[in-house]
Amino acid sequence: QSEEWACDRVSLAIDRALSAVPNSVRLLLENTAGQGTEIGYCMDHLQRIIAGSNHKDRLGICLDVAHAFAAGYDMSTSRGLDMILREIEQYIGLHRLYVLHLNDTTSGLGSRVDRHWHIGKGRIGMDGFRRIVNHPALCLLPGIMETPKKSDEDDRMNMKVIKSLVRKKVRSRKQKSGE
Repeated sequence: QSEEWACDRVSLAIDRALSAVPNSVRLLLENTAGQGTEIGYCMDHLQRIIAGSNHKDRLGICLDVAHAFAAGYDMSTSRGLDMILREIEQYIGLHRLYVLHLNDTTSGLGSRVDRHWHIGKGRIGMDGFRRIVNHPALCLLPGIMETPKKSDEDDRMNMKVIKSLVRKKVRSRKQKSGE
């Protein structure tokens, strides 16, 4: 079957699930690395899934940084970061981007292999993460670390690295909107 067929099937499954939920819970679709037969590795897949749903207003996206890199978006450079953000805006709308999965990767650019790694210690690197966490379109979004963990110390180390990369104090969404 085609990728388009698969996206349409996901839309139907989402509709079935959200129709059974009596509240207005939002479902976030995460981009994939494109490993094997995965769909969702490019923004037009996510756009097709959202467009095919009867619950568009309840759908958003989660941008997984390592998956994007493995799918061919060079998150280690300004140009690559700007490219994926332009594609998100073009296909989905940045207003639908709600959260980041922050993780580096040991996989090569465009390899379509999903291998998460510690922040700044993989192919995206410190400079790439500095750009990501300080980008005006991303700096107010919540981030969830999905890095390897052998002990709680790994989480503390990754959190310390991320915090060290943030250049300036940003206003909260509440402060920004004047509430």
